[in-house]
Amino acid sequence: MIVEEKVEAQQGQGGGAGVLTREAVAGDDLRQLVTCLIGREEFALDVLSVQEINRMVEITRVPKAPAYVEGVINLRGRIIPVLDLRRRFGLPPVEKSDNSRIMVVLVRQRMVGLIVDEVVEVLRVPKSSIEPPPSFGSSAGAEFTQGIGRIDDRLLIVLDLNRLLMPNEQATMDAATGQGAGH
Repeated sequence: MIVEEKVEAQQGQGGGAGVLTREAVAGDDLRQLVTCLIGREEFALDVLSVQEINRMVEITRVPKAPAYVEGVINLRGRIIPVLDLRRRFGLPPVEKSDNSRIMVVLVRQRMVGLIVDEVVEVLRVPKSSIEPPPSFGSSAGAEFTQGIGRIDDRLLIVLDLNRLLMPNEQATMDAATGQGAGH
């Protein structure tokens, strides 16, 4: 059985940032995922990796950053690098919309913002409905996939955040955005 929850944005003072509410997952056989759209594809991230979901804010470009690094944002005094998942997956850019969001996630103990076209919902899915990813060869985005979730007539691509930035890429991004040990 699958229990679906809608992501509810609570309007804070002066920013309109969406706050993700978390409920405990009942039992070890369920996995709680936040789903988002990038183009027409639906992706999912483990809810425990998602720190918060924010509306689009001004992003400061960083010279010599990798192409998929949109820039940095100031999040309550912390400088957070922001990645454009469309660029990271080799998809064509689109204009940001009112539905575009920055999902702040933990990648190897570092906070990183991920630009997505839209956040859809929070789902609880049985772990048994998530299968290992098929062998895609060199398909765009395949190397970032942890598994494929089957939910009724939907397929969710479950992302592996640790593969989103390989250690050498994280070091390059950290150097370009002024991040690193002690920041």
